[in-house]
Amino acid sequence: MRLVMAQVNLVVGDIEGNTERVLAAAGKARQRLAADLVVFPELTLTGYPPEDLLLRPSLDTRIGEALRRIGAEVPVPVLVGYPARQGEARRNTVGLIRPGATAPEAEYHKQRLPNYRVFDEKRYFEPGDQVCTVEVEGVTFGLSICEDVWFPEPMQQARDAGAQIVVNINASPFRRDKHPERLEQVAGQASAHGLPICYCNLVGGQDELVFDGGSFVTDGEGELVAQGAFFHEGLIPVDIDIRDGAPVVTGERLALADEDERLYQALVLAVRDYIHKNGFQGVVIGLSGGIDSAMTLMIAVDALGPDRVEAVMMPYHYTADMSREDAAIQSANLGVGYHVLPIESAVTGFMEQLDPLFADSARGVTEENLQSRCRGVLLMALSNKHGSLVLATGNKSELAVGYATLYGDMVGGFAPLKDVSKTRVYRLARWRNARAGEELIPARVIERPPSAELAPDQVDEDSLPGYDTLDPLLELYVEQDYSAERVIRAGFDRDTVYRVVKMVDRNEYKRRQASVGPRVSRRAFGKDRRYPITNGWRAGD
Repeated sequence: MRLVMAQVNLVVGDIEGNTERVLAAAGKARQRLAADLVVFPELTLTGYPPEDLLLRPSLDTRIGEALRRIGAEVPVPVLVGYPARQGEARRNTVGLIRPGATAPEAEYHKQRLPNYRVFDEKRYFEPGDQVCTVEVEGVTFGLSICEDVWFPEPMQQARDAGAQIVVNINASPFRRDKHPERLEQVAGQASAHGLPICYCNLVGGQDELVFDGGSFVTDGEGELVAQGAFFHEGLIPVDIDIRDGAPVVTGERLALADEDERLYQALVLAVRDYIHKNGFQGVVIGLSGGIDSAMTLMIAVDALGPDRVEAVMMPYHYTADMSREDAAIQSANLGVGYHVLPIESAVTGFMEQLDPLFADSARGVTEENLQSRCRGVLLMALSNKHGSLVLATGNKSELAVGYATLYGDMVGGFAPLKDVSKTRVYRLARWRNARAGEELIPARVIERPPSAELAPDQVDEDSLPGYDTLDPLLELYVEQDYSAERVIRAGFDRDTVYRVVKMVDRNEYKRRQASVGPRVSRRAFGKDRRYPITNGWRAGD
């Protein structure tokens, strides 16, 4: 028999639209691939994560209508994910629906509910405790959902119940090093229990999360026998043959891209889906001539095409000639709309208004930030007028230590680089130029010392440790939760560590007001790392 994993891009809350996607994918799988069973990702009908939409009064009615429609119109048996009521409990469920059925024939309820970092399932669901197997074309499948495959008990239950293959439906979000961990975990469970596992994953961007797909199958010895594409929808066929009572599974294995390509594809998909799913006409970007805005512009063009991207250079007295030149060159290289809006008159106007109140104060950071805030006002005006979303250009390193201006360069509705360190931004820029075989991002942008250009001869290292020091330090403190003293024991200078840790801790109020952006690391700011703004904690052990 042939099982097809439908790696689909769903829209959270669009139950009717997701039902259409199920029917369309099942029809293609049957017609083009002769599927006997089509498998869809976790919470197919609501999308993932539906969050408090699960609390809406009409949810159960809408889910019931969707299940009935699938049974009436689907041409092949399907395994579909959805929230289901079981008495007073709501459960994360996968159900088998056969053509012509008015309700699922069998249901499995997720047993292991993740409730850490970006996951919050115990807020909404009660865990199941029962095994469920289904038979299709003479093959007995054990059903499981996402986190279940990280624990031995659900696998053992399925084996004891006579399962020949386990189907595990997923909404597993991307991070840079996640897929090798998935493979290792699933292969270990498969070999430990002697059962092939079909791992069907979601693809698409959803606010802070990016789902990378990469659905795959391991045989009963833990060997990878089928590997689907990453960051794209797809139908992944798997042939199953029962020989002497044991299943033999075969399929096609697509190559896994390198780490830089996977990260870049995640950022592109995140931007594309955020813009498309929220109905924006395009994006507008403040292009400074620096590396972060250059990388943001590159991602936007790859996500949306040049016709939907607008770049704006907003020079002031401290904007270097090379910044103006490089911004114009990159815009021409990429074919985007490009505008130059000098901010001198705006800054002068604000300063004239403020002069009576600033008369006894020396010029300093306030005046520097005023330049950035004038730029933010112009970008938001263009956004309002054209229906385009402003993409914020800041990176994780800057956001971590507060090296950013509230209501200035932090303005924007989405921040593609929010979880990407400064050194990683440079690495991605070099990778993208190498992939293109030309300098889409001008070499000077990559090679020059980074600067906010808000004061004469300013460079980032006037205010921060070098990024080669700062980024590894931040990775330990932010992503791995090292204490300050443990970071010091890892080889960092004590004064530098406490200086950086203090900057991170005191700038939580800025991060709470930052744009949403895709999570691509082990621990991102936002849902992943939640610290109180008002607190008396002091860093140390």
